Order: sequence, then C-alpha cells, then structure tokens
Amino acid sequence: MTKFILPLLLILCVPLMGDEKKDKEEFEKTKALAEKGDAAAQFNLGAAYVFALVVEKNFKEAVKWYRKAAEQGHAAAQGNLGGMYHNGSGVLEDYVTAYAWYNIAAANGNGIAKINKSIVVKDMTPEQIAEGQKLSKEMLKKNPKLLNE
Repeated sequence: MTKFILPLLLILCVPLMGDEKKDKEEFEKTKALAEKGDAAAQFNLGAAYVFALVVEKNFKEAVKWYRKAAEQGHAAAQGNLGGMYHNGSGVLEDYVTAYAWYNIAAANGNGIAKINKSIVVKDMTPEQIAEGQKLSKEMLKKNPKLLNE
C-alpha cells in the first residue's frame, strides 16, 4: 500500500531560498538558536535537512532536530517526527511510534497529524494501535512538556 503523508507547508516555517550567501547566514542563525534550545528553530532545522534547504538532505539530522522540538511540545515537529517513523526516514519504520507521535501532535491541535494518524492505523493491527496508545501515555507521563496546555 502506498503511504500518503500530508506535508506541512514550508512557507510558514522556512524562509524562501534564493541568495546563497544570505541563505547560509540565515541557516547559521537558525542553527545557533536551535542549539540554544529554541523549538521553532529546531523545527526549521529539521525541515531544512528533510528538504535539502542550504544543507544536503539528511533524514537522521532531521529526526534529531524534530525530536528536540517535539520534546518541547512543538506540535508540527511532533507530527513530522511521526511521519519520519511512519516512512522509516532517518529511523527504522515503526508504526507504533509513528502513531504515538501523531496522537500527541493531534492532542496539541495538529490537524495534519490527526489525518496522518487515521492513515497509519489502516496498516496497523488492533494490538499495535493499543500499543501506540499506551506508548503515547507513557511518553506523556515521562515528559509532560509534550502537551501544550
């Protein structure tokens, strides 16, 4: 079965690329902010690595930065991290973990994650779905900052 994951619109999260020197400077500023813990910058860095904006495509780096933002409650990063697990991009394909991240992102109001969760369940057994629900509860118990309240 072909997987269909709705992408986030990058126009909202990554500046349009054009001037190579300017783009590199913006990337370095974003990276510096990301390294200081800024969740939005971490999300943007993840997107830069997924879409090869200024840097070479690197799904493992994208997962690293999406995870950092996701762990701070960044709903779009949570949804994108779910997509990385769903597709096996930069991590082993894992529908249970994808479901858990989509579930948390959806709880944070990410509508795309809600749609993607309904897509991933079509390839999951009832036991896997229950495991995904359990995993998301465990993740929230371990890190309450995953939910934006």
